[in-house]
Amino acid sequence: MSGKGAGIHPGDYVKNHTSFWGTAAVAILAVWLAGCGGKQTATNPSETPPAAHTGGKPVDAATSGSVTGTILFTGTPPQNKTINMIDVPNCAKTHSAPVMTEGFVPGDNGTLQNVVVYLQGDFSAYSFPPASAPVEVNQQGCIYTPHVVATMTGDALEVTNKDAVTHNINAMSQLRQGWNETQISAGPPIMRRFATQEIPMIVKCNMHPWMRFYLAVVDHPYFQVTGKDGQFALRNVPPGTYMLTAWHETFGTKKQTVVVQPKQEQKVSLTFTDQDHP
Repeated sequence: MSGKGAGIHPGDYVKNHTSFWGTAAVAILAVWLAGCGGKQTATNPSETPPAAHTGGKPVDAATSGSVTGTILFTGTPPQNKTINMIDVPNCAKTHSAPVMTEGFVPGDNGTLQNVVVYLQGDFSAYSFPPASAPVEVNQQGCIYTPHVVATMTGDALEVTNKDAVTHNINAMSQLRQGWNETQISAGPPIMRRFATQEIPMIVKCNMHPWMRFYLAVVDHPYFQVTGKDGQFALRNVPPGTYMLTAWHETFGTKKQTVVVQPKQEQKVSLTFTDQDHP
């Protein structure tokens, strides 16, 4: 065979060869990204994961009870550490006093803050309405506020950067619900939802290693994070026997069995000590 069209012109080979490998690279990258995405359970707000609280009946308010009480602390308080922000002047200048870590935050009258209090039990027969607003965490002054938060499966967590610096949100999950994402100054909020109960998830900033907060994901609404008064109130609880559980980042977990009777309030106090360790 002879003439202009015979065989493959070198230019055609280069063009076709490049086109082939470019297409292959795109395909391989797409598969890789899909595989990496498949490892994450946390999703964007438009991709609400299946929640464990949507398939049953509503709790009967006419027969429900409640569990209330206080989280206490006794012993020698552990010492928090001073945070050095000298390398991040935009954050350092927002604080008028030294900033301390928050591993131990006492409440009033011997109580303890930042304790996640929740019930353990079988709530599969019930459905619960979703939260009306996301749980909000702000990055301000290179500190996460609040330090401990809790949300129900399927509900939203919203993280906002109010600093004049870039942060990196690294949520570390034992159940593949984590994510790792950079958030620029004044950028849009990052919102995530979770499908599986996990207590706790540790969330930190890779750029500023002192920054961290704790997230509890619970598959029902019977939870609360204690504030300055150390108190909690879990209401509209179906009658039954449950394990009242309290988790603290420094002192670990305390548990006590509670029996919820119809239309009755069960009062319980749990006490952490300086001898408790996770």
